Amino acid sequence: MQQKHLFEYAVIRVVPRVEREEFLNIGVIIYCAKLKFLQAKYLLDEERLNAFSKALDLAEVREHVCAFERICLGEKDAGPIGKLDMASRFRWLTAARSTILQTSKVHPGFCDDASQTMEKLFEQLVV
Repeated sequence: MQQKHLFEYAVIRVVPRVEREEFLNIGVIIYCAKLKFLQAKYLLDEERLNAFSKALDLAEVREHVCAFERICLGEKDAGPIGKLDMASRFRWLTAARSTILQTSKVHPGFCDDASQTMEKLFEQLVV
């Protein structure tokens, strides 16, 4: 029988007007230390985002969410945060902030396969 692994995840949200606290879920970020897994998956549905907020700069949102992805992967162009260890990158990405791109609180769980779990969470919480 396959062993269950502790993982943590957060939902990535677009918050066009921070003072109103309204948001749209656009992705998930998942971290599993045992499996050395840190990835983000997102969907920028431009039609839905435009309907939610006409003033939203979609190019800026895309740029910031792509930075999330680069930091998760620890890519060289991810800046100093991308050079941190995996756990620190996850903590940095999921830290509370009052910007257009935010994450939910971090939630724990157990999984066999982090990649499959990410797909399931993405389907349930974003699509």
